[in-house]
Amino acid sequence: MLKGGKVVTECPVSTEDGVKGVDVVWISAERLVTARRQNVLVQAPEICVEVISPGNTRDEITEKKRLYFAAGANEVWLCDMNGRMEFFVAAAPTSALAHSVLCPDFPGTVGE
Repeated sequence: MLKGGKVVTECPVSTEDGVKGVDVVWISAERLVTARRQNVLVQAPEICVEVISPGNTRDEITEKKRLYFAAGANEVWLCDMNGRMEFFVAAAPTSALAHSVLCPDFPGTVGE
């Protein structure tokens, strides 16, 4: 849905708590060139998506969100087990938005 970048799954991102495998990301071509170091991104992609599984705790997801924003993500999206999406932006990391700022046409529910 976004031009000028690519979607990557299981993307390794360096954070202050070590390398995290982000479930899905969208990264601009420009950031991909400047952020990649030996197959690990040293700056988070613009959009980081976590797919929440039954084993994830709310504290764990909150910490991942914090780490991705600290590493430079513009948005963090959460997808629950029913495909419902929550969108967060770096400027207000604790308040879910109704839609993405970077990709406003992305649906609020996926997998239907």
